[in-house]
Amino acid sequence: MNIRFRECDWFDLWIWIEFSEFPSEREKQLVDELFNSWFLIGKLGGFNAGNLQVQDTGLDISDLEYDQDAADDGMMSVMHNMSDVEYEDAWARCWVDLGTADAIALDIMVNSLQQFSQDYVGIEQIIIGGQTGGPDNYWKIEVV
Repeated sequence: MNIRFRECDWFDLWIWIEFSEFPSEREKQLVDELFNSWFLIGKLGGFNAGNLQVQDTGLDISDLEYDQDAADDGMMSVMHNMSDVEYEDAWARCWVDLGTADAIALDIMVNSLQQFSQDYVGIEQIIIGGQTGGPDNYWKIEVV
């Protein structure tokens, strides 16, 4: 799977996915659920790289003393908005306003799509950013 980053605007970001073959309705539903779950976690501030206390502790988290004050003092890190996932031929796209979410959000989405590609329908490439993609590298974006 090829992963490409193009010009990225955190508040106006398109994510394009090219599948190896046309995804079935069930596979489309799973992609929709993946994006919706990802967005909900982002909307609730889950992608806050400034508060990774468990991750930063390492593998042995037994008896970890979680610092709630440090967690409360951090800046909000929330996504603002997301479109529905759209499909055309073997392509899908989704628009997102990442708001103040940290870049770890994109790592988590890429990791999830890589596993989806192995378990369900293959993904040829993921394009993050840019205003066009899809068939022949063009998919008209309607301005609302």
